[in-house]
Order: sequence, then C-alpha cells, then structure tokens
Amino acid sequence: MCGIAGIIANNAEKYKENLQKMTDSIAYRGPDSAAHEFFENAALGHRRLAILDLSETGKQPMFSDTKNECVVLNGEIYGYLDLKKKYSDYPYRGTSDTELILAMYQQKGENLINELPGMFAFAIWDEKKQELFCARDRFGEKPFYYAFGKNGEFIFASEIKAIIASGLIRPEIDKAQIAYYLKNGYIHPHHSIYKNIFNLKPAHTLTLKNGKVETKPYWKIPTETSKISLEEGIEQFKFLLDNAVRKQLIADVPVGSFLSGGLDSSTIVAAASKYEKNLMTICYGYETGDLNEMPYAKAIAEKYETNHFEILDKEQSIFDTLNEVYSYMDEPLMDSSLLPMHLIFKEASKKLKVVLSGDVGDELFGGYTFYKYNVDLSQKGFYPDYLSKIFLMMNKFRNIGSERIHRAEYSDSIDFHQNKVRNYFTENEIKSLGVTENVPNQSFSFEFKDGDFNDLMRIDLEKYVPGNMLLKGDRTAMFNSVEARIPFLDVDFAEFCIKLPWQFKMNKSDDKIILRKAYAKAWTEEIANRGKNGFAASVTEWFKEDALQDLNKELLENKNSYIFNYLNYNEVQKKLNNNLQHWSLLILALWFRNQHQNFA
Repeated sequence: MCGIAGIIANNAEKYKENLQKMTDSIAYRGPDSAAHEFFENAALGHRRLAILDLSETGKQPMFSDTKNECVVLNGEIYGYLDLKKKYSDYPYRGTSDTELILAMYQQKGENLINELPGMFAFAIWDEKKQELFCARDRFGEKPFYYAFGKNGEFIFASEIKAIIASGLIRPEIDKAQIAYYLKNGYIHPHHSIYKNIFNLKPAHTLTLKNGKVETKPYWKIPTETSKISLEEGIEQFKFLLDNAVRKQLIADVPVGSFLSGGLDSSTIVAAASKYEKNLMTICYGYETGDLNEMPYAKAIAEKYETNHFEILDKEQSIFDTLNEVYSYMDEPLMDSSLLPMHLIFKEASKKLKVVLSGDVGDELFGGYTFYKYNVDLSQKGFYPDYLSKIFLMMNKFRNIGSERIHRAEYSDSIDFHQNKVRNYFTENEIKSLGVTENVPNQSFSFEFKDGDFNDLMRIDLEKYVPGNMLLKGDRTAMFNSVEARIPFLDVDFAEFCIKLPWQFKMNKSDDKIILRKAYAKAWTEEIANRGKNGFAASVTEWFKEDALQDLNKELLENKNSYIFNYLNYNEVQKKLNNNLQHWSLLILALWFRNQHQNFA
C-alpha cells in the first residue's frame, strides 16, 4: 500500500522538483521510504508503506531485469505467490508482489490485467515503446487520477492533491459535480470535482502514447445468474471466503481486523481466526444508546480469543476530528461514518500496518433495509401514470402513507433505488440552491433486467461502493499509514456472490440469507439474531457541540463564506433544519474553505 505519482513529458529530469512536491504531498501514504526514477521522457515517483518484502528489493519505482520497464504500484496482489509459479522463468530479485507485475508484463503485455487479482492502481513505463500503461482494480479499491499540465505534460497520482502540488495545473471546479454531491453525498465515481482532473474508472486501463490517452474496460460486473442450489451455494460461499481471508492475511508485518459486532466483521474475524491466533481486533463504539455495538464485538472477541481494543466515541471532539479529516480530503464526502472511520484507523496505526475490513458485505449479500423494502414495493406494484397522479393529488389533502407515495412517485424498482435511496436533495431543491447544472447521469456496465433485484446491488457496486465506501476507506486508512484489506472483494468470491440468485440474499422480510445460513454457528446467538445497524453516527448530537456550532456560524451563516460563490445564501438557510441536509452543506462549505485557494 503506497502512493504513486508520475509526469510524462520531454526532458523529464527538469521536473524533479515538481515530482518531489507531488510525492511529498502524499507522504502519509508511504512513510517508510520515497524514491524517484527518470527516463528521458518519463518521471516516476513512489512513497512506500512496506508490507511485503521489507528489504531494498521491494522498493519502488521498480525496474525490470532488462531495465526497459519500470513500475509504480499502489495496492496488493493477493495470491501472488501462486501466480509467481506460472511466471517462474522471470529472474526475480526479491519476494514482493510488485515484481510479479513486471514479469507478467514482459510475457503478456497489457493482457496481464485479465488475470491480475487484488486491489491495485499501477503505472508501467515502457522505454522501448515510449508508452505508459496504467490500470485500476475491478471495484475501485485503489485510486488513480490524471491530468494534462499547462505545457501538455501528462500527470498522474494516487490523490488529487498530488496533481495540484505538481504546480503544472490550476484546477477548475465542475459545477455539475456540486449538483451530484448535493443529490448523492459524494462525487461521481467516474469523475473528480474538477473539470480538468480525471478519475480513471474501476476495471479500466489507460494507455498514453504520443500524447494521446486511451482508456478501456478490461472487466465487467457479472450479469448472469448461476444455477446452483442453496445448499451448494452455502458450501461454495464458505470455501471461497475462507480462501479470500487466508490470502489477505499474508504480510511481512502484523495483520489485525476491525470488529464492529455486526455480521460482516464478525464473519471476517471468525474466518481469520482459523489462521491467525490472538488476532488483534479493534472496535469503535458509542458508550450509550442504540448505536452501541461494543458488547456484541466483545462477545465475538471472547469467542475467538482475540487481542481486542475499544475506542469510545465520547473521548473525541467532533470539531477537531472534522478539521483533521478535511485537512486531507480532496473532495467533499457527507458520509458521517467518515469521522469514526478516521478515528479507528488512527487508533489501529498505533499497533498495526494491515487491517481486514468487513466492508461491501451489504452490497454483495443484500444487507440494506431498502433492498427489502424495494422488493416489497415491487411485488405490490408501482402505479401506472394515471393512478400515480390521482394518489399524489390525494396526498395533498390527506396523508396516504409513504408506501403509496413511493409506488406513485417512482416508475419501478430501479427508479426508486436511483432517485430515492441515499438522496439528500431533490433536483428541484438543487436548482433552488443556485446550482443550475443538471445532476450528471451515470452509465453502468450492465443493462437492467426487470424483476432482477441483483441489479440494485450491481448499481451500488458500481456507484456507491467506489464513490463513497472505498474512497472513504482508502483516504482514512492511508492518511494514518494503514493498509485496509477487504476480503469480500476478492474477485473469485465477489463474482460468485454477484451471480447468486437474489432470492439467496434477501426478500421483503429477510436479509443476508446465505451469509446467515453459512456462518450463523460462527457467531454468538445475539449477533445471529441482529438486524442491520450501520457504522454511522448521530449527526443530531454532533450539532450540539459548541465548537461545531461556531463552525456552522462561520461557514453557513456568514454571507462571506466561500460556499456562497456557488450556492444561494437565503436558500441554504432554509435547509438548516434538516440535519442530513445541514450536515451535507456544512461539509461542502468546509471543503470550499480549505480548498478554494487552489481553484482557477
């Protein structure tokens, strides 16, 4: 897990200072070492967080044996030891997974990507071809941004701040992304908040040749449904997950696991404990109330005899944590779990360099309440246009109930999922706030199939997961110099889950059906009977903090705040009674305050 950067331009050595500033700006992604390598037309930089092959042979940028190719990698190639056997003819000098990419590239060229597992973003400079080849992993666990400089330089990096730090580009705000953020709470997963800084899509490669960029997909989310019985599915589910966890425990430094007390993290700990005795587990908890999950986590820790640590929410200042988080966040993200996520990685960094996470279980196994609700709505039926108009008119005079409203307002399950679930401002509200640009649409790699509720999960895997969840995990982990690994996104396991019949995952009353059947005995009885309880926080309580109230006055009640260059002051004031909309606007205002000096 590292930070990468590069500048492709003629006479590349003249960009030494620019490249140094780029890697310095993301030093926290790799505090163990820094290095740069220069060709005539390419400069590559790297910050290293040493996880595998801690010796000098694991350092990057890494040359091939011929010195013709040089690679910078951010991520981990899980199962690389087995894959190395297939490419055993290469004269390896060390034991790192990075060198495997060079061996594969020499033999297969760009086609190496089709069999490369893991989480990664990498760039290979091919001196003979005078070509840059880059790729990003299938789900978007690792970031890759790029831009063209004022003199035509091609610039790439793990984070936007590194591209800005190069001094070769002045970013321009994309107002359409402000609209997207207000609706969804995060920036479009295929774009950045800037018009002239680009985000390489997950599961895509990028080739730079003669100053021209070509991007293309190398993998698409599976759309077929497997024909397998539930009993066979359960056995295969356990086998593939066990294998995924085993591969992700491989490291030359200690590995721990997050343990929230929920089904997903408890499952990861149960599987990991087969291979790792006295596994270190970490729980972030709320001292009182419905959000307190620490007793559940402690029960699992005791069951598997882990080395367990707890972090209490009451010890933290929301104001201080928020300011620390937005000292490094390049784009606004309104997800309230960003703050506790930062704190748990901060605590983990005192003891660990690698942490397993139970993220993305909900999107693979049907864990969200709105999936079940959507099934219920669809089975009852969405109303045709003429009935919808009648019901919506009736609702103006008397409350007809949220279920009938939803069946009248939306045309089908996809419409409901895209335009109701996790939407914070309507498009009309966004216009009223002063953002005249339309909310950008998102293209998907698959076509929706009527009645296939797996499509709801596929949408989240291509939209919410890379745009929110994985971005949040990468930035908070890397700022604290910790590598986060997600066993559920092992490509073999994830593909298997995506293709399972949706009925194996959820229905209108049950969630995570296959996970519960496969792992109920591995949990405690209390956890097995639990419902969904997200890793979130009480924004309502946060707003009671004096320091946060003062920040609100500075950023949202002050007409001179920079956000009001983009939003209407009077309309913003009308939204401050809604806590989620209020939080979304506060985050955007804070981001503007911290970043506006960079704008063109």
